[in-house]
Amino acid sequence: MSDSYLRGLFGLEGRTAIVIGATGVLGGAIAEGLAQAGAKVVVSGMNPERGDAQATRIAELGGEAIFHPVDAVSKASLEELKAVTLEKFGSIDMLVNCAGVNSSVPYEEITEEDWDRVLATNLTGTHLACQLFAPFMAKQPGGGSILNIGSVTAHLPLSRVYAYSASKAAVVNLSQNVAREYATQKVRVNVLCPGFFPAEQNRKILDQDRVANIMAQTPMKRFGEPEELVGAAITLLSPTAGSFITGATIYVDGGFTAMRF
Repeated sequence: MSDSYLRGLFGLEGRTAIVIGATGVLGGAIAEGLAQAGAKVVVSGMNPERGDAQATRIAELGGEAIFHPVDAVSKASLEELKAVTLEKFGSIDMLVNCAGVNSSVPYEEITEEDWDRVLATNLTGTHLACQLFAPFMAKQPGGGSILNIGSVTAHLPLSRVYAYSASKAAVVNLSQNVAREYATQKVRVNVLCPGFFPAEQNRKILDQDRVANIMAQTPMKRFGEPEELVGAAITLLSPTAGSFITGATIYVDGGFTAMRF
């Protein structure tokens, strides 16, 4: 198989990606992967120190990236992110919605504030970004692609992540609806559902017993590494490899969902 064929299928040269939540572990890995595939990347999130460090790391790997802060639940902040990206790179071809938070208390202890905070970041933030960028992409000659980050918990009951699971289930449903709405306008919308990848938002609930239970239900008997999300992300975002994929939900979970379905 020739290198030119692979570049044509998976290469992202000449395209611009915004990764909201790229200051986190999983979003950062996806941002790096897109840059390595040739995309110009806007690293976006709430933490300037991490954002600058992530953009610097991408540059050190030979990619092109800038950091711009964003509040994912603010329309004005998202509008500013759009304007900055267009000023710097001239187009917005790909969007990854990876901002996420969790609440890890027992069901009866979830406060209204915690519930609202999780749904605002995980669901409303995804909605606002899709609502802003999908119509914009539809007006571009080449359209665009949106990748929303879900979770295996969107489909399977899992204790102590009630608000998180509800928000991710809604992200899957929202993505399918937006995909259907823009399917004839050259805008594709898909969901990537990670299994268990140790990150800041889930370390609090990964005690010894919980890890044992997860491993018992994961055929590959290990956690995922952040870089293992990149291949699926590039496939779904690529205008060539993913050209007929929209409204899809792809699991990267070591077989976890295969044990339950």
